[in-house]
Amino acid sequence: MVSLSKNQTVSLSKQSPVLSQLEFGLGWDPIKKKGFFGGLLGGSDSIDLDAGCVLMDSAGNKIDTIWFRKLKSSCGSVIHTGDNLTGEGDGDDEVIKVNLSKLPSSVEYLAFTVNSFRGQSFNDVDNAFCRVVDQSKKELARFKLTEQGSHTGIVIASLSRNSGNWDFTAHGHACRGRTIDDMHSDIVATVVR
Repeated sequence: MVSLSKNQTVSLSKQSPVLSQLEFGLGWDPIKKKGFFGGLLGGSDSIDLDAGCVLMDSAGNKIDTIWFRKLKSSCGSVIHTGDNLTGEGDGDDEVIKVNLSKLPSSVEYLAFTVNSFRGQSFNDVDNAFCRVVDQSKKELARFKLTEQGSHTGIVIASLSRNSGNWDFTAHGHACRGRTIDDMHSDIVATVVR
C-alpha cells in the first residue's frame, strides 16, 4: 500500500497487475468540540459528506456523474453503495465501486469528490481519508486529507488512463460547492492534464 501526499500519483497497475475492479473508499469523523461549550453542545455532531464520481473524456467533458442521487452510471461500470449521513464508525463511510473492464473506452478520467450537501464546512471534519482497494480487497493507495477550512467541497483524487494502465492521483483541492455539479469547473481544472 502506498500512502500518498497531495498531488502525488501512483500507478495502480504496478500495485496490482491484474486490475479489473476497484473500490474507492471515503472515511471521515466529525471533529470533537473541545472546552466548556463543546461539552455543553454535546461534544461532537454528525457531519454528512457525500462521495461522488465524474466520468470524463480526454478533454474533460462530462460523460456521467455518480452521487447519492444517482447511484449507478448509465454504463453500469460505476456504482455508489449508498449515502452515510453521519460519518460515525470506523473504516469507509461511503464506497464507490468501479468495474474497469466494463468502463467505456471514452472514459479517460474518473474524478472523485467529497461535498457537504448540507453546507457544513471542512472545519467540522476530522480524520478524512480516501483509499483504493482492488478486487482481492488489497489496499493499493491511501490519501489522508489534512487541510481544514471553510470550503464545502474537495476534489480529493482521480483515476486516469495511462497507456493501458491506471494512475491514481491524490489532489485534495478545496473548492466551493454543495453538490458535485457545482464543482465541475474545479474538477476539470484539477484533474485534466
